[in-house]
Amino acid sequence: MVLKVFFPSCCSSADSGILIGRWLSEQNSAVVLAVVHFPFIPVQVKQYLGEVQRVTKVSLSVLGSWSNSKQEKEEGLSEFLEDLGTIFSHEPWIQISKEGDSKFWSCSTLQKHSSSPKEEEVILVYYDQRKVMLSHLHPPLDTADGRAEDASKLSAIFDTVARSRVLFMTDRYNEGPIKLTHWQSEGVEASIIVELLKQASVPACMLLTFLLSLVSGICRSRVLKFWPLSFLWSKLSTCEQLGHRLQHLQVISSNKKAQTQTQLMRKANIFVSLLIDVALGILLVSWLYRKNRIGHLADTLIPMADHVAEELQDLLQWLMGAPAGLKMNRALDQVLGRFFLYHIHLWISYIHLMSPFIEMILWYVGLSACLGLTVALCILSDIIALLTFHIYCFYVYGARLYCLKIYGLSSLWRLFRGKKWNVLRQRVDSCSYDLDQLFIGTLLFTILLFLLPTTALYYLVFTLLRLLVVIVQGLIHLLIDLIDSLPLYSLILRLCRSYRLAAGVKFRVLEQQDGKPLRLLMQINPLSYGAVVQTYRLPTYSCYPKDSWASLCKKLFLGELIYPWKHKGEKQD
Repeated sequence: MVLKVFFPSCCSSADSGILIGRWLSEQNSAVVLAVVHFPFIPVQVKQYLGEVQRVTKVSLSVLGSWSNSKQEKEEGLSEFLEDLGTIFSHEPWIQISKEGDSKFWSCSTLQKHSSSPKEEEVILVYYDQRKVMLSHLHPPLDTADGRAEDASKLSAIFDTVARSRVLFMTDRYNEGPIKLTHWQSEGVEASIIVELLKQASVPACMLLTFLLSLVSGICRSRVLKFWPLSFLWSKLSTCEQLGHRLQHLQVISSNKKAQTQTQLMRKANIFVSLLIDVALGILLVSWLYRKNRIGHLADTLIPMADHVAEELQDLLQWLMGAPAGLKMNRALDQVLGRFFLYHIHLWISYIHLMSPFIEMILWYVGLSACLGLTVALCILSDIIALLTFHIYCFYVYGARLYCLKIYGLSSLWRLFRGKKWNVLRQRVDSCSYDLDQLFIGTLLFTILLFLLPTTALYYLVFTLLRLLVVIVQGLIHLLIDLIDSLPLYSLILRLCRSYRLAAGVKFRVLEQQDGKPLRLLMQINPLSYGAVVQTYRLPTYSCYPKDSWASLCKKLFLGELIYPWKHKGEKQD
């Protein structure tokens, strides 16, 4: 049977000593975790292994000896290392030696207690302890029970390295009676700053949690549930984004420790997303308040609104004539045209009434960008919705009128065929009509049919205008959802430390020679960027309707109202 020895690459230049690790009898494998250097007392080594085993719940033992002939050239060293097998009784006793600068190592096994000892074929697998421990390829530590659930998988090796974290947490300036070599042999003094920041963040998180609980309590109060405030809170995208960011802050400031890797990555992604969002918002504020750009924007906004209103007036005048050579119903055309012209007149009066306060409103609205770029974009979307409210009203009027005629024509068409719509059973049933009903139905059908082109033309024009506004708002909300949902921390981690987001491992042959053990290098396979985005993507507050083109065309034909997005828990009309 082939013996597999997993050897940490950080110990390849270590001084001679003994190998400590875990023996996996099901796989006939040995996982080396560290090298204990000379001099040492065997009793202290056994006590140390017992303490580590009690904390980590991993059965550690002395697996064999390690000889680095570049540092140790005594003739009796090999015999001394073989004698250690009698003190630390382990079967088989693994002997690994490195001969000077040679790239080939020798690895042999001793079985002193076996009646018929035989030489086993050895495969030496190098692995990076730090990458294996941080790759999270092992099972969750809270569910592992100290033994591999499936011996045919590599999860036992990853689980052994991950659960032996206590063994690696040594201090460089506090050397004990046992000197070890592993991936963190230089000590952990560099992480003192990180530990101090962790300790200092505890009171800050408590204060932030208290403030957020106070704000969330105000938001959940009954005052906001009354009609005007509840309506504004559900319709304005700025309020939805602020509530979304409030939930993110509550997740970050929570003192509850993340139990899984997914929860930890979610917290980190939210924190980085908030940080970048606020940084971009501050950059936007600095750009707006430089060189009086707010004043220039306010001076441009009123003429732009007047120009849009004038263009709408010209469009209505064109519709009230003979648009594209079409002959419309003059009476209905004049009524609809004057009705919409009156609304435009009201809108122009409203804009000119608000013109003295536009600059002051924009000045204070610009400060809200300090809360994040997404908040500023939501305010921009709401401003566009308010400035184009008259277009939305035109669209609603035209859609309702067109929908009324379409449903009236369809009902009267069923009357001609002797059918009617059964409301209770939700189906079309046969029905007999008398002569008066057929006569009145014929008159109404003729009237609605000849008035339909005029109504359809107004509906088509205002639907195109509404769709233009919807596309602009949809692009803004797509950018907001991109900032909110993009896992920036995971992407940065994939770019800088790809082993932290591992999908598996691969083995590469280093050297192979007759009479020498086969040397393999175990490497971490990282997740692809698409898999990272799909796995760690953050949820957003708005969900776009997944209507097909056929469904969208059907809604446009029937005159149903179409919105660019709908909020969670809100049904689309």
